Amino acid sequence: MHTPPLVRKSLFLYLPVLIFFAIMVSSCGNTRQITYMQGQFDTAKLSKIQPSDPVIQKGDLLSIIIYSDNPAATTFYNQAVISVSGNSSGGGGGQAANSNTGGGTGSTTGSQQGVSSPSSPGYLVDENGNIQMQGLGILHVDGMNKAQLRGLLDSKLKDSILTNPYYTIRFLNYKFTMLGEVTRPGIFNIPGERISILEALGLSGDITFYGRRDNVLIIRENNGQREFKRLDLTKPEIMASPYFYLQQGDVVYVEATRKKIAASDQVTTRNVSIALSVISAMAIIYSIFRNN
Repeated sequence: MHTPPLVRKSLFLYLPVLIFFAIMVSSCGNTRQITYMQGQFDTAKLSKIQPSDPVIQKGDLLSIIIYSDNPAATTFYNQAVISVSGNSSGGGGGQAANSNTGGGTGSTTGSQQGVSSPSSPGYLVDENGNIQMQGLGILHVDGMNKAQLRGLLDSKLKDSILTNPYYTIRFLNYKFTMLGEVTRPGIFNIPGERISILEALGLSGDITFYGRRDNVLIIRENNGQREFKRLDLTKPEIMASPYFYLQQGDVVYVEATRKKIAASDQVTTRNVSIALSVISAMAIIYSIFRNN
């Protein structure tokens, strides 16, 4: 059998294209499986959602600075600060305190004496849910948010010598944990006190191709009870969930899809199929030339 030269040339030109097309078809998937928040957004409903305040838990480290109109008296209630020169001073009210120091108090003479650091880095919430503040004694803060803690401080200081006391309260060890099918699992510390599940996934490098976006597990400690909640990140309604914003100590677990379990087998099968296709094509070409 004689094959015309034009036919042989066409085979050489189009065979690589056909093989490439076969590879591309075999690698195609459903993009809906990896798309977040599909569908329409109910903006009227979602705009009314108010994120909940973080709740104080055992093991939290709190920065609490007390201010007032009489800074000298306020110093008694704030943590002492040790400066580089060895002098100590109390944090205090009005314009004197520096809210950026780790443990919660600043120094009125810090700029003259050098950089100041707190003698103790904040107030640690113990296993009983208590902190101990100088001048106020033991305070039970477990389960409170910051507004409730401010109310507790107001009740303790209402009969004190302070005039118009007010407070700055911060979490110093705000963290969450990402596990499972994310690019960078681990424990993440953030300087703020609010982060959404989508922002958390951004920090961890996003969910991998083999992670389930429709069944993300949130594990949360709430008033001594462990809660479990599963979120479907493919739906816009997750923005209305109380678990959309993570709380201190939350654990996020992304489950693997069934595809990952069989991933190695699928890759092997696909490679074998492609190899067989190439071998078959080469055999056909060889037989054509042999019969010329």
